[in-house]
Amino acid sequence: MTVKDKVVIITGASSGIGAATSKLLAKNGAKLILGARREDRLQELSAQIKEDGGQVFYKKTDVADKDQVKALADLALEKFGRIDVLYNNAGTMPQGNLRDLDFDKWKQTLDVNILGVLNGIGAVLSTMEKQSDGLIIATDSVAGHVVYPASAVYNGSKFAVRAIMEGLRQEDKDYGIRSTIVSPGAVRTELINSIGNKDVEDSVRPLFEASDESGLSLSADDVARAVLYAVDQPKHVAVSEVLIRPTKQVV
Repeated sequence: MTVKDKVVIITGASSGIGAATSKLLAKNGAKLILGARREDRLQELSAQIKEDGGQVFYKKTDVADKDQVKALADLALEKFGRIDVLYNNAGTMPQGNLRDLDFDKWKQTLDVNILGVLNGIGAVLSTMEKQSDGLIIATDSVAGHVVYPASAVYNGSKFAVRAIMEGLRQEDKDYGIRSTIVSPGAVRTELINSIGNKDVEDSVRPLFEASDESGLSLSADDVARAVLYAVDQPKHVAVSEVLIRPTKQVV
């Protein structure tokens, strides 16, 4: 496995896809730097990884704050001397119709889903350019490929991530930097708690409570394996995108 000994920064690591990916990469020998807003969760996850023999450090991080994201990248350099992979995983999924005029929710979505990705790129890009090597991954979504009602702002944020990551690929490919987006469909995570609209939440809750056997939703581990696939490729292979849906998902 080429994952072994790679230094990987993961944001949004305290639960869901971020936590599952952290455990899987640690199991395969990666050296981890974990960031999230919930420090208690980071502490628990890091303790579990260390107990299983992994190497990990963490720092409380709000990805909407560029200084905090830079501090997370600095921690990686301090502890391990390089940065091989950044996984921009932190995200939020507020839902609601545009006519609701929920400006605060719109700003939160853009700050976390778009600015958070840019802050991550900005924190590691110069280091990776000096190394002439690096992989930057972002959790996108099927919602970044299709648009549906009550989700225009969320859809827009995920479409923007696709554009940003493709721009990164084109601009920095000659520096040996690769970019990947992982676009899952419905995944059983705590992301449902960020919807903030009861009607929408009630309509999608069955997906978030469905079993693997139902074919209606993915587990966080399913997505983590897609991330592992991208990280495990040699330098000459760029996995630009992984689109991963539950078998029975319609859109």
